[in-house]
Amino acid sequence: MKENQQNSRIVAENISKTFQIGFKKHQSALERFISLFSGKEPKKTLQALKDVSFEAEKGEIVGIIGENGSGKSTLLRTIAGIYKQDEGRIITNGKIISLINLVVGLHPRLTMKDNIFLVSSFFGLSQKEITQKFNSIVEFAELENFVNTKIYQFSEGMKARLAFSISIHCNPDILLLDEVFEVGDESFRKKSAEKIKELVKKGAIALLVSHNLNMIEKYCNKIILMEKGKIKKEGKTRMVVEEYKG
Repeated sequence: MKENQQNSRIVAENISKTFQIGFKKHQSALERFISLFSGKEPKKTLQALKDVSFEAEKGEIVGIIGENGSGKSTLLRTIAGIYKQDEGRIITNGKIISLINLVVGLHPRLTMKDNIFLVSSFFGLSQKEITQKFNSIVEFAELENFVNTKIYQFSEGMKARLAFSISIHCNPDILLLDEVFEVGDESFRKKSAEKIKELVKKGAIALLVSHNLNMIEKYCNKIILMEKGKIKKEGKTRMVVEEYKG
């Protein structure tokens, strides 16, 4: 990866996001009768994010922790542009590569080789760049014996390793990673974390959603603790992790 020519940056200002969720299965008999004839299904509102603000600068690995349903993944998806926030604004500077669902984007009926060219081109690499990086992508994923195997024959772990390897070879300025520390065995997780650290040292930013507090504590510069869609605490890693544990 080349040294970043620009200052990678993420700024989130007062981000709020709500979802309208049907609750048909919880309706009374009368409510189901009314719904049947009105054609309308009652909805409830879920506040996934509320007034979330933070900044991340180049050279930072930011861990995002919290209980299930606290808003961690929604925050990542909003920064990635998968969701549109209802309020607030997000400013990003740099090429964003999002691995929120690791295997999305891999085509099951194509070979690993074809997928590497397809996904890497989607992430902005030229055919020449992909050719130059091809062997490194395969070796990092530890899949040298499966270059001409179709993806539908891969295990979930193999697909996840491949997707991660492609992403880190595509010159990211901003990496958005959801549970990447669950990919592969312990040695592969450590190798992945060290690679993220290497990219960040060259000027990238990494936002990591994870339940693996040991890895978060080891590799992150700072932590954001989410609770009920809000940032409960933000700061130095050990301090925030200890509060979360407590």
